[in-house]
Amino acid sequence: MNKTAKRALDISVSSAALIFLSPIFVYASYKIKKEDKGPILFKQKRSGLNNESFEMYKFRSMKSSNNIIGTHSDEKENSFELWGDKVPDDFVFKTASGHNPNVTNIGAFIRKYSIDELPQLINVLKGEMSVVGPRPEIIEISKYYDSHQLRRLEVKPGITGWAQVNGRSDMNHGKKIEYDIFYVENHDFILDIKILWMTLLQVVKGSGSV
Repeated sequence: MNKTAKRALDISVSSAALIFLSPIFVYASYKIKKEDKGPILFKQKRSGLNNESFEMYKFRSMKSSNNIIGTHSDEKENSFELWGDKVPDDFVFKTASGHNPNVTNIGAFIRKYSIDELPQLINVLKGEMSVVGPRPEIIEISKYYDSHQLRRLEVKPGITGWAQVNGRSDMNHGKKIEYDIFYVENHDFILDIKILWMTLLQVVKGSGSV
């Protein structure tokens, strides 16, 4: 798919989704603010196209007093320094399992159905992300990418991607890279539509965050 067609798909899908899902945006914003009184959105620098950073948006799912690097993990940056010159293939970004006291009640719900990802539609309209593509990496992790791993940054990051519909958030890094580079080398209109359809099915089932 050429860049013009990809951008046209992004604008049309994200614009329609923002209009269609506006009641969910309003309800989620109200519940987040009512429960915890903090900011509605969680903003974090992520690695984008060609490893250029941008500010990614999510609905906040954790308590406003929570102080961690990621939205799902208590990993500390200094633990990443042990990696050396690449991110290990067996690395799995720790996700919240069971009851996590840092996650709000509405946060648990919006994570289960991936509602927390919806503000990234704004990132898509801004041209920082695509609807479909490799998930935007946390900078503290991507700075340890080797040349092979950096290939996943040759396209814009996406709200959902080939790795997510084939394993979601519990996939190790090596497998994620394999799926993401497959997408970089083979993405076209048909594959994007397939990924969007598979994502919809996962969201309806509440299979977890992407």
